[in-house]
This record gives sequence, structure tokens and C-alpha cells, in this order.
Amino acid sequence: MAAAEKVHKAGITRNNDMMYYVKNGDIWQVPRKKPGQPKGKASVLVKAGVEMDYSKYLYFVDGDGDIARKERQVGGSKRKSAKKAAPAKKAPAKKAAPAKKAPAKKAPAKKAPAKKAPAKKGKKK
Repeated sequence: MAAAEKVHKAGITRNNDMMYYVKNGDIWQVPRKKPGQPKGKASVLVKAGVEMDYSKYLYFVDGDGDIARKERQVGGSKRKSAKKAAPAKKAPAKKAAPAKKAPAKKAPAKKAPAKKAPAKKGKKK
């Protein structure tokens, strides 16, 4: 993997409350979002005017505060072949526990019938 190549020396000093990025060949800064506060406005920090080739390179602000670029990976990272990897040792097979049955869905509980008011005591007709 190739190291990053410096494109423009800006030498900015970073502030932890700001985020830095490269856009249209210039270095931009934007305040970091904090909970409960509105989003801040982005502003140009350094007008570098770097010609950028997005199809081949990825541009960023490096640790020294300069604009750097790194060649893009085409098609993602390569996978290791299965033959090179050593086969993993298998643990002795254990007996599988019998599968538990899923509980059956119950019908919603029925309400108890309303109780009748007790009869008034008095003379029977």
C-alpha cells in the first residue's frame, strides 16, 4: 500500500472543535456538531487552488495540516485465498439438545361476566 503524497503545504494547526476537509482544491473547516446546538456554517480556511482528480485519488488534510492524496483502491481490498489459510481444528462434536417447541399463541383472555347486583331484601310477591 502506497503512502500518502503531499500535494500542498498549508501547515494549519488543528482545533478539536473543528473538522477539516478538502473541497474544490481548498481546505474547509466546520464546527463539530454538539448536542442541543444548531449546526455550524462551513468556511474556507486556506485557498490552495489544487487541481483534483477524484477518479484516481482520495484527498484529505493530513496530520501536519497539509493537503495530501492517496490512490483510490479499485474494487476494494483483495481477499486472502482459502488455500493459504491453515485449516482450523474442530472441537469434538457435542450432542445437540432437542429443540424446544415455540410456545403456541394464546387467545386473548376473556373477561369475566358482570356480577349481578344483590337482590333487595324485602317481601316477596
